[in-house]
Amino acid sequence: MTRPITAGVDGTEESRAALAWAAREAARRKLALRVVHAWRYQPHEVIEAANPDVQAGWAREAVGEAARTVTERHPELEVSTDVVQGPEAEALVAAAADAEMLVLGSRGHGRVVGFLVGSVGQQVIVEAARPVVLVRAGDEPAAEAAGREIVVGQQGDPQDSADALRFAFETAAARGATVRAVRAWTLPPLFAYSPGSLKLLDEAGGLEPYEKKALAAALEPWRDRFPEVPVVEHVEMGSAGQVLLSVAGQAQLMVVGRRARRTAVGARIGSVAHGVLHHAGCPVAVVPPPA
Repeated sequence: MTRPITAGVDGTEESRAALAWAAREAARRKLALRVVHAWRYQPHEVIEAANPDVQAGWAREAVGEAARTVTERHPELEVSTDVVQGPEAEALVAAAADAEMLVLGSRGHGRVVGFLVGSVGQQVIVEAARPVVLVRAGDEPAAEAAGREIVVGQQGDPQDSADALRFAFETAAARGATVRAVRAWTLPPLFAYSPGSLKLLDEAGGLEPYEKKALAAALEPWRDRFPEVPVVEHVEMGSAGQVLLSVAGQAQLMVVGRRARRTAVGARIGSVAHGVLHHAGCPVAVVPPPA
């Protein structure tokens, strides 16, 4: 089944940038674009504005106008619109299920706006079954120029980051870009070593060579599948979030896996994704684990 790229719009500058990013990506991948707006009835002291049908009409008009700006720039794109009444997070999670990816606007640097306000944003990222891409206001096509990389974080065994690597390589192939695969490592406490792990480290020649071999093994199937995509292997000691952010200036897109959990106070994403979302200047794709 061919899925569209879906963009959530809400009238903010951030969501307009997200829509433009989604349209460019849909054109590159030759996919349809779906524009979604979720709204809830808001009581109003003005009689006309208090009418739910009037508010629904305003929402449809706003989404239609957003779609027209896309078709003017990309007349070849197949564009559809959808206005959904109900809680924003639930509507966006449902929209993501049928999409190649869900693209939303993000402010970053400590807080996220538009569709991503507090628990709404957390819920969308935690529950979405497909990748969620966050785009800042001011994002421009020039940022996707040749020379800027698709940066992807890899950790654990090869299968642990397989979906993030797939997304990175597919995006790089569509853009003619290089993939920079980043694996960060830290010194484990002494009690964490087992006889089996010590044997593997000894065979690899030490911690850093072991990490390099682990990254190479994770990349091997994707190099084979996308031989045209140049790859830079980046292994560095440090926390994953810090190492990824250290190369964010070279990135046109940052791709991270999702480690989400629910707590008594709501949904939470992993610390690496959280840090990158708030501090990377480029768009960030958060890729969920396989269902």
